[in-house]
Amino acid sequence: ISFNGVDSSLSSLKNCQSYINTGMEIATHVALDLVESFNDAEDVNSMEKVMLEYAAMDRELNHYMTAIEETVSQIKREKPEAIPDLKKLVKEKFTALESMNSDSDLQRNEKYVYFKDQLKEMRKQCKSYFLKNNDEAIEQIDEDIAVTQSQMNFICPITQMEMKRPVRNKVCGHTYEEDAILNIIQTRKQQKKKFQCPKIGCSHSDVKESDLMPDEALKRAIDSQNKH
Repeated sequence: ISFNGVDSSLSSLKNCQSYINTGMEIATHVALDLVESFNDAEDVNSMEKVMLEYAAMDRELNHYMTAIEETVSQIKREKPEAIPDLKKLVKEKFTALESMNSDSDLQRNEKYVYFKDQLKEMRKQCKSYFLKNNDEAIEQIDEDIAVTQSQMNFICPITQMEMKRPVRNKVCGHTYEEDAILNIIQTRKQQKKKFQCPKIGCSHSDVKESDLMPDEALKRAIDSQNKH
């Protein structure tokens, strides 16, 4: 049995998945723009609904691709004499996977989790900025301390310089300059050594590239601070 047509279809489905990922990234950026511009919470919530719709599409697509891959694997393993009904077999596996769906699946979608995390960080940054610029009762010394602490969060623990492209570690929550952390991870990988988070006091002893995600909220805070 030739599976060339199936392989071609799977390739097309994976392209569709990349479009979903791009859509989720755009929705995240739009939501951060809305928070940064102090827009109505309802507008931000509408973007969250969009993210959940994308997450549902992503789940369905993953189930369909899994159903196809498992069916092909089963046929190759069993080597039936007669050509089986591929469409029927895939549909049965897909239906079985879909029957186990729950709302919590969508909440655990990696890009949705990232969306919620970045929104939380962006709201924190905006709240801090709002309080700093609207509370005239704050003494100058307190304001100086607040600014200094804020700027400390902008410094990469590796380069000891202000970050331009911050990435955050999903495991321990610490941030680093993207190029700096990736260079060290790559070097340690070649040496077959583990790399401990460079933040003083952090116990995370095996930092991997897959642990890192762009910290758009922090990047915006750094850019905003520099503008002012």
